Amino acid sequence: MKKAVVVGAGIAGIASAIRLQNKGFKVQVLEKNSYPGGKLTQINQNGFRFDAGPSLFTMPNLVTELFEISGKKPSDYFKYDQLEILCNYFYEDGTRISANSDITIFADEIEKKTTDSAENVINHLKKSAFIHKATEEQFLNKSLHKLSSFLSFSTITSIFKLPFLNIFSSMNQVNEKAFTDSKTIRLFNRYATYNGSNPYKAPGILNIIPHLEFGLGAYLPKGGMHEITNSLVKLAKEIGVEFSFNEEVTGIETSKNLAKSVVTKSGNYAGDVIICNADIHTVYEKLIPSAKKLAKVDQQERSSSALIFYWGIGKEFPELDVHNILFTEDYKTEFEHLFDSKTIYEDPTVYINITSKHIKEDAPKGKGNWFVMINVPSVYGQDWDVMIAEARKNILIKISRILGENIENLIEYEEKLTPQLIQDKTNSYKGSLYGTSSNNRFSAFFRHKNFSSQYKNLYFCGGSVHPGGGIPLALSSAKIIDTFIKC
Repeated sequence: MKKAVVVGAGIAGIASAIRLQNKGFKVQVLEKNSYPGGKLTQINQNGFRFDAGPSLFTMPNLVTELFEISGKKPSDYFKYDQLEILCNYFYEDGTRISANSDITIFADEIEKKTTDSAENVINHLKKSAFIHKATEEQFLNKSLHKLSSFLSFSTITSIFKLPFLNIFSSMNQVNEKAFTDSKTIRLFNRYATYNGSNPYKAPGILNIIPHLEFGLGAYLPKGGMHEITNSLVKLAKEIGVEFSFNEEVTGIETSKNLAKSVVTKSGNYAGDVIICNADIHTVYEKLIPSAKKLAKVDQQERSSSALIFYWGIGKEFPELDVHNILFTEDYKTEFEHLFDSKTIYEDPTVYINITSKHIKEDAPKGKGNWFVMINVPSVYGQDWDVMIAEARKNILIKISRILGENIENLIEYEEKLTPQLIQDKTNSYKGSLYGTSSNNRFSAFFRHKNFSSQYKNLYFCGGSVHPGGGIPLALSSAKIIDTFIKC
């Protein structure tokens, strides 16, 4: 039986392991941490449970199909609910917009609360659906680095549609043409943050992202986001995948055009196929330093990172839902701080995720598990102690002002996740959440490919390679690898 070694038990590594095990490989997964999931982990403290990493779940089919190809019934392992309210939006002038998953209801809400018409909202979301349909097969499901990917009818069709996909305008420019009210524009611009990008630079084709929520739906797993990890690890183990935790990989041995084995402090793991679910910079810099360097990849702008506070709050707020956004008044200046100055704006846009709104066990009765996040720059030698302390103060002032209550007095538990910790725990280069940003119109082509040109049995998955970061795209990277490998 052929052997496959997977470096990293992030969501893409787990998915790759399941796919290869089903192909007939004997799969070994090596993980430096004591737990699986990478960024998709959880915290349990003082009666509060927090999803530590990703908080939005879309395209659940990419998870459930892993059970299906393994001959299992997905609902026996993994259950989830569709959210009626996608997000509640709060503005400084007191305006509050509730984004219902029903497009008609949402469009009417925009018309009532802003100067934009319901018709314009619906047309904009139809355009988002059009971009998705035109690009999904080529850009999300296939490699952009294999000639065979371009020799298909779907590719030719996509090429003819390029003039209509807004690749030559920024996301903000497209949204400013579609809408007149800054509230609506900010609402749709914020989707650039889903892959750590700047809407004032990122191409308008990123307006595909709203369709993932409004067209395909947003969901919440029963038990929280970490249940994605738990259920897939359970599945992987049942079908024969072996996991080794606290097993940090220190190198990959190569010979001529082959990757021969994965080296850890406790030994070598030989593999006919080796898959790296680690930041591509880390792979080349630390694991195979003798390989040809990826200067072009390293020169690309990094995506944003995150500063997250996990707060156990001693009160419930009925105006908040699972997903909430408290907007800054000057969104453009906030992104200039993030990507140009590499600093944190004094009035950041604040995201609050509260899973206890649906999962009552996540917080004691009458309380809430607040995952409070702002976008921050990646690590470039800043004085993070000063920046974080100032950001915490500004976040508390902002939330307290908008909700009309002193939030700091309600904090019963606190933990935080910083860009430095993200870098240390997940080997994410400079602490960036999504590898490179998508601020260039050709970013999709500049992302590292899912295979090595130098070593024919070495493959890459995860958020730092094609097609990008976030749970759906990380799972797609594993699916793309699956098309390359034969047992």
